[in-house]
Amino acid sequence: MQTIDLNCDMGEAFGNYPMPNDEILMDYITSANIACGYHAGDPEVMQHTVAMAIKKNVAIGAHPGLPDLQGFGRRELRITANEAYQMTVYQIGALYGFVKAAGGKLHHVKAHGALYNMAAKDAALARAIVQAVHDFDASLILYALAGSEMIAAAKTMGLASASEVFADRTYQDDGSLTPRSQGNALITDEQQSVAQVLRMVKQQEVLTVSNKSISLRAETLCLHGDGAHAVEFARMISQKLKDEGVMVKAPQQHG
Repeated sequence: MQTIDLNCDMGEAFGNYPMPNDEILMDYITSANIACGYHAGDPEVMQHTVAMAIKKNVAIGAHPGLPDLQGFGRRELRITANEAYQMTVYQIGALYGFVKAAGGKLHHVKAHGALYNMAAKDAALARAIVQAVHDFDASLILYALAGSEMIAAAKTMGLASASEVFADRTYQDDGSLTPRSQGNALITDEQQSVAQVLRMVKQQEVLTVSNKSISLRAETLCLHGDGAHAVEFARMISQKLKDEGVMVKAPQQHG
């Protein structure tokens, strides 16, 4: 039976203002990537989101980003490989504290925004992030863009990885995501998004913006929780996958 993990970025809020959809979304996802304070999130939100994930039996991941609250971690910053290593270790540690205190288990790490996209193409940054995850806990799973430098680095280093695909993003011919600065970066039509998901999961391929079919590995699917219809879409995708005979579950940790 085919399987897919449904992951969602969570805890991207501050103080007494948690994201309104987060708790409902956890009924439909199998992994949560929780912001660690650099691009979003703070101690209160981290504690609250970790507690929700444990209650709903959702796999918990650290979601480290660039130190850029104002830009929500989506602006590229010039950083060295060692800085990428440091900020990754630092942020995993911050979330791990709350996970351990709550009696939970840290499951994976997924970089956020610009850090994710930079490391997808920059081999040195990719190696630094993978090394940071490996050094922190070699049993953690790296979630990263399918076909990216991060997946290659994880394979080289012997770190478990989950190749990630996106329901609401368009793809370039090289397998990279269309930059958000371009008008056709996001898929807003739900039926188009569902069709893309089913093609990626069942056929392990995607149609690019130039209408070219390219192969890709789909092991975890990212659902964005901040859209206007995020909950309805998550519910629909979850049900559609089950209807198609695809099992929705988080990847297994080893070691």
